[in-house]
Amino acid sequence: MSAISLILRRWTFLLVGYLVAASGLLEQCCGQTAQPRGSDRYDVVVYGGTAGGVAAAVQAARMGKHVLLIEPGRHLGGMTSGGLGATDFKEAEAVGGIAREFYRRVKAYYADPSVWKYERPEDYVSHRHDPQAEVMFHFEPHVAEAILRQMVSESGVELVLEQRLDLQAGVIKDGPRIKHIRMERGREFEARQYIDATYEGDLMATAGVAYHVGREANAVYGETLNGVQTQRVPYNGHAFFRPISPYVAPDDPSSGLLFGVQATPPGAEGSGDHRVQAYCFRLCLTEVPENRVAFVKPAGYDAQRYELLLRYLQSDGSDRTFADHPQPREIENPALGYRPYIVIMPNRKTDMNSKGAISSNFVGGNYEYPDGDYDTRQRIIAAHRDWHQGMLWFLQNDPRVPAKYREPLQGWGLTKDEFTDTDHWPHQLYIREARRMIGDFVMREQHCTGEAQIDDSVGLGVYTMDSHVTQRYVDAQGWVRNEGNIGGRVPAPYPISFRCLMPKREQCENLLVPVCCSASHVAYGSLRMEPVFMILGQSAATAAAQAVDADCSVQALPYPAVAARLRLDGQRLQWPVPQPPRPATSDAARTSPKASVVPIEDTPGLPRVLLIGDSVSMGYTIATRELLAGQANVHRVPANAGATKIGLANLPQWLAAGQWDVIHFNFGLHDAKLLPEGINHAPLEQYRQNLERIVEQLQATGARLIWASTTPVPHGGYLQPTRRFASIDRYNQVAAEVMAAHGIAINDLNRAITPHFDRLGRSNDVHFSEAGYDFLAQHVAAAIEQVLAADRSER
Repeated sequence: MSAISLILRRWTFLLVGYLVAASGLLEQCCGQTAQPRGSDRYDVVVYGGTAGGVAAAVQAARMGKHVLLIEPGRHLGGMTSGGLGATDFKEAEAVGGIAREFYRRVKAYYADPSVWKYERPEDYVSHRHDPQAEVMFHFEPHVAEAILRQMVSESGVELVLEQRLDLQAGVIKDGPRIKHIRMERGREFEARQYIDATYEGDLMATAGVAYHVGREANAVYGETLNGVQTQRVPYNGHAFFRPISPYVAPDDPSSGLLFGVQATPPGAEGSGDHRVQAYCFRLCLTEVPENRVAFVKPAGYDAQRYELLLRYLQSDGSDRTFADHPQPREIENPALGYRPYIVIMPNRKTDMNSKGAISSNFVGGNYEYPDGDYDTRQRIIAAHRDWHQGMLWFLQNDPRVPAKYREPLQGWGLTKDEFTDTDHWPHQLYIREARRMIGDFVMREQHCTGEAQIDDSVGLGVYTMDSHVTQRYVDAQGWVRNEGNIGGRVPAPYPISFRCLMPKREQCENLLVPVCCSASHVAYGSLRMEPVFMILGQSAATAAAQAVDADCSVQALPYPAVAARLRLDGQRLQWPVPQPPRPATSDAARTSPKASVVPIEDTPGLPRVLLIGDSVSMGYTIATRELLAGQANVHRVPANAGATKIGLANLPQWLAAGQWDVIHFNFGLHDAKLLPEGINHAPLEQYRQNLERIVEQLQATGARLIWASTTPVPHGGYLQPTRRFASIDRYNQVAAEVMAAHGIAINDLNRAITPHFDRLGRSNDVHFSEAGYDFLAQHVAAAIEQVLAADRSER
């Protein structure tokens, strides 16, 4: 066999091999062994416990990898648990995979009436919340962190907190590969693949990967919204709409500038610069007296720092307006925003973002943050907190503040049951943008608008190309202006390229970067949303796990293999999201045993697929056939395949019905069934022997083989008292061992549907609802589709 053929066959195996469920089995199939638990050596190390980092770690662990998640701080979730409870999204259906699972879990949490301590669930109203949706995008900070920690724990991810990367010598490389990483306190971790999920991109930068800080000039990528944008001042709540003097003595330049106004000009229109869009904290406030903590006056408080804000508030109603910007009917309350901009969280809490010309955004205070060392960053974080705390104190207590802005704040404060170990202040600064990787491929404005196409999607972006203010300067007329805020329109959800997660190969070949991904400033303004970070984290982890299996660089991975696994795991890669075709037959007919075994006629030219299995497989046969319409002729054996001994007796007849390209098969449920006297139909060792004989016959056909694990048996027994079952897990383990020994991929239906069994199963029954069979069919169809794609690539 030629070397090329060997390589193609290896990739064919990997395309389906990742379906092996049991931890370590895929490594055994590939002749590799996962690192032992408890060591500091791992298959995948994720640095950064942001929501994107959690999604990455969970995905890699679910793919059977030994995974370590390192969080430099004490908390998981980044901004998702750090106060950003009002999730930014435009199209809920564009969110898939683990991200969607997280928001489903949020919805499930709030379905419990007992968690609503300060209001009734039916009284909760928000203009962004749809009570009828299956997901919920609004939540309290502590709820988000609890859910993320639960997901980490359930998946078996090892978690290390309060370990910061050594920024000077923390990455040890062998050529373009990271060998191991070193923390400040000396601990070292070794992995085969690494994921940088921090907001800062520290692992990426320390590894010598190219990146950019600030704004590119429009000319760099042929964009229109990048660089300095003094002429683009849309009415969006972040601009000055009345002339305000920036000088200490109004209208007197010789008196000097007020705090927060820069002395330098903004720069040429469309030119690039070092400036970074403003940061702030997303505060969780409440007006519930028993859960409220009063605002505090920060040490070193200086009311003069808020003089510009005071002038703007006092100018409300002034006759002086910018001719080109009509005065709004009411000015935003810089602390809370007027109603269209305030987002209420459950239990009468808020997610307070920066609104208004002067607000919680500490404009210009973050330029040194992305490349700063830890001390520099801590100083910047403290300065942001001082600015924000001082602003709240000023607005609530300074008698010069007009009553219309001061009085509404009197009943508000921080939230007693949130951020309890950080004085009720968020543990995470809202780092909207820091470093951005420069890979071989850069996401640009044209990709967000749909002018340029992406053919290697690993998820969908949808939000406006949004940047907050980057600088505050004095214009030619002597008035203060904000610059840098844009809101470029995104007409529809757009695909995000797989390549934007990868550094250039010569710089690093075992690192993926889902948060500080390769994107221009403008495109990053759309990508920088927490759901997208989770989506990209999962996608990066999928590639990392497959690179471990293949023992190759991430750049060498074939995109179809990555996309196939992502579709299998519910990631949404294109818009509109493809919907499974609905049948012309009734729901009952689709899942009835009689309908599933009716022979079909082949469509000439399409590959032939055979399904072998018990009554559960009969339930998903027609739905699988519908999903693969136009791609394959999907047949099944003409009966319930039953136990392995029945399969052995009937295989010659079943296989004789023509040449098969793919065989998707399962035996186990009937073998595990206990007879009234407590004896299995096939004890474990007999089951193993029978499977060996079945595999031998199936391999002789030359078809590609996929084993399906046996779906779960509900606790509490079966409807019929005479039907009892031994441990399905033990039978699945034996089957997994047999399949691994023969290099046969496993479609782990058991693992896929177990978390959803209460919703998709039937009470005291091994069978499923129609929705449950549709769910299984999607996994079966995806597994078959991958094998078919592999065959096409070989040809």
